[in-house]
Amino acid sequence: MFFKRSNKIQNTIDTLIGAETRIEGDVHFSGGLRVDGAIRGNVSEPNASPSTLILSEHGRIEGAVSASKIVINGKVVGTVKAGQFIELQSKARITGDVYYKSLEMHTGAVIEGKLVFLGDNPQALDEGSD
Repeated sequence: MFFKRSNKIQNTIDTLIGAETRIEGDVHFSGGLRVDGAIRGNVSEPNASPSTLILSEHGRIEGAVSASKIVINGKVVGTVKAGQFIELQSKARITGDVYYKSLEMHTGAVIEGKLVFLGDNPQALDEGSD
């Protein structure tokens, strides 16, 4: 019952994409990225630096998402790959497959796709790239 939560999400936000902002094209980030607006393109972190992506309730991403730690409360249309941890909050809507090592899913979250457990196999992240 008592355990240390190893999947703690960092509180530092290095980059914010505001609610009225729309980006068309791929986004490569490091550190913490919070998306309140819309992105049409892939969102990914460099492999060498573990990062955190937070998609707010009104945020939307149309493209593949890949990061170490991911928190989703908005809408994603595309594949989602979490290298360490993913949290799907109550308003999360994902149309696409979800690859994860550790998953926390709140009541109300919806996934239209497959859930794929990565286990301790880091190559599964690369193999899942379609």
